[in-house]
Amino acid sequence: MRTTVRLDPEVAAAAERLRRERHIGLGEAVNELARAGLAREQKAVPFRQRTASVGLRTDVADIADTLELLDQYDAEDAR
Repeated sequence: MRTTVRLDPEVAAAAERLRRERHIGLGEAVNELARAGLAREQKAVPFRQRTASVGLRTDVADIADTLELLDQYDAEDAR
């Protein structure tokens, strides 16, 4: 399949370098570089939630009041 693409300068340089080293065509060099990129395993980065103290304090009564308020909102939404 023929397709026209615009390569970034560093990609074009890598393809040209590979083409010269292996004595292959530019299309074949680009295909090899693309395949190598596709075959490269992506390492999963573990997710880590970061928290920061903002200086607020709550007590159990505040939490109970908040939960009661949320229950009221849910009841209104259900209507």
